[in-house]
Amino acid sequence: MEIRNVAIVTKFNNPVAIDAGRKIAEYFKTRNVQVFSVNNIDRSDVIMVSPEKIRDINLDLVFAVGGDGTTLRTFRMVPNMTPVFSINIGGTRGILAEVGHSDIGTQLEAIVKDEYFLDSRIRLQAQIEGKILGPALNDVVITRVNLTRTPSLRISLLNEHVSQRMDGIIISTPTGSTGHSLSLDGPIIHEQVKCLLIHPVAPVNKMPPLIVEPQDISISSSNDSKVVIDGQEVFDVKAESPIIISRYPFDGMFVRLNKRGIQQVARLGF
Repeated sequence: MEIRNVAIVTKFNNPVAIDAGRKIAEYFKTRNVQVFSVNNIDRSDVIMVSPEKIRDINLDLVFAVGGDGTTLRTFRMVPNMTPVFSINIGGTRGILAEVGHSDIGTQLEAIVKDEYFLDSRIRLQAQIEGKILGPALNDVVITRVNLTRTPSLRISLLNEHVSQRMDGIIISTPTGSTGHSLSLDGPIIHEQVKCLLIHPVAPVNKMPPLIVEPQDISISSSNDSKVVIDGQEVFDVKAESPIIISRYPFDGMFVRLNKRGIQQVARLGF
């Protein structure tokens, strides 16, 4: 790819991630590439930009330097299919990351020499009263607010309607199947499968997870609820207000250097 503009997103208050960000900036500045940064990496030749404004820049490549949380945050800043290279620094498992901190220079050289491939992942968006939330790379979670009452959730898809009392529901992408859903014994879905996972949370009557083709899913709750985007952004929803979850128009695009049969399973150590 021709690289003219890059952006760097580093983990908050992590000196190692910030140092790696500086190295990335130095590498590209010597090649006359314009470098933007969402966090301060202490370089006067790097342009600071807010997460909201980064959407308006025509970027060729974005670096997410941190753990999986940083990668998820980065993908919400990238509304189109701008490629993201994820480096695990300061994260726990780094399931989404391509590499660690071992040799950033060699990794950057490989990208510049076009020795990489793109890994496309579907994303989600949620719509509440006309407002679009997301994009979510992992999942959209709807959860109850009142802990003393189990609400009834109405789920509508494929012209069918199901009402069930439960604590909440997870709508997950294959990428997110190794996240919240897996902690509730959900299945791991290969990241290249184009589908959605609907996983009820503590249903009163046994209701198994359901895997469907990407499509609009309407959910409403009898009580006030919260919508959580990728475990990081939380929004309030009034009782009976429909929440429309659908596939985001632009897939998330990872830059990969090494091919693996099942990226996420390999990272989990299975």
